[in-house]
Amino acid sequence: MEAIMNAASRNHDRCINYIEFNVSDMARTKEFYGRAFGWTFTDYGPDYCEFTDARMKGGFDATAPVTPGGPLVVLYGDDLPDIQAGIAAAGGKIVKPIFEFPGGHRFHFFDPDGYELAVWSEV
Repeated sequence: MEAIMNAASRNHDRCINYIEFNVSDMARTKEFYGRAFGWTFTDYGPDYCEFTDARMKGGFDATAPVTPGGPLVVLYGDDLPDIQAGIAAAGGKIVKPIFEFPGGHRFHFFDPDGYELAVWSEV
């Protein structure tokens, strides 16, 4: 049993486990990510919400100032044109339309708080 536990621990070592965004408007943020990506949410009081994309979890924190920038969070998507259209319809701003790069295609967008994220696909 110890060998199994150690192997499981090694599989998660140094992998992104959680992403946290400071946000200015919790309702707007949840509406955007729910509409654009189908994420679900668990509220922990009025100023903190955990999100899940069915694979990874993260949090939205309304207690600290929004500081766009930092690392680029990249999501994966099977149908980039559909996802790009959904982001625009949900109120996001496409800042780099779909382009080719070694390994596939991707695009970049700003969410309602000004965070830049990207979505990529192997196709």
